[in-house]
Amino acid sequence: MKVFLGCFVLSIFWTSAVFGQKISNIKMVDAVTNQEYTLEKNKSAKAQVFIFYTLKCPYSKLYNSRIKALKEKYTAANITFALVNPHAGQESETQEKLSNLSFAKDNKLPYLMDDQQVFTKMTEVKKIPEVVIITSGPTGYSIAYRGAIDNNAQAMQSATVHHLSAALDDLINKDRPSPTVTRAVGCNIKY
Repeated sequence: MKVFLGCFVLSIFWTSAVFGQKISNIKMVDAVTNQEYTLEKNKSAKAQVFIFYTLKCPYSKLYNSRIKALKEKYTAANITFALVNPHAGQESETQEKLSNLSFAKDNKLPYLMDDQQVFTKMTEVKKIPEVVIITSGPTGYSIAYRGAIDNNAQAMQSATVHHLSAALDDLINKDRPSPTVTRAVGCNIKY
């Protein structure tokens, strides 16, 4: 019984530990516009959504239509979206190649280069595509949600739990996202 109770308490701590994790202001360059991107520039947003995305990971492309639909749905609620490339600067992920990503251009999504992986390590993201929602408050920036977009990477029609959408709805309703952490599936980020 003690082992069960210990595991239960540990699982509650793990799933709630991310909520409120402080994040310092970041500076990354948008590969498409070559402009600097900071959290501060979007401070007035209700939430900032960062989707970790690379050119080589096939899971990234599986989510293109879902990312587009989410951006279209939540932009009116003052929620911003950006793609983050944690492998920027590597041979197959140069700024020139990233700047030509039509998905980012066509959907007016900043494609941020985290070439030193500062933001990736700060948010503790491990998979592509994994999502981080950052909110701002009187004490600065913090993570409100980290994890999967939904529960079926390979078949959009088969997804039954829409984690990112539920977390954003919770934030719009001034609630704490539940859960605050989910397990993302996809390609591993190389550190």
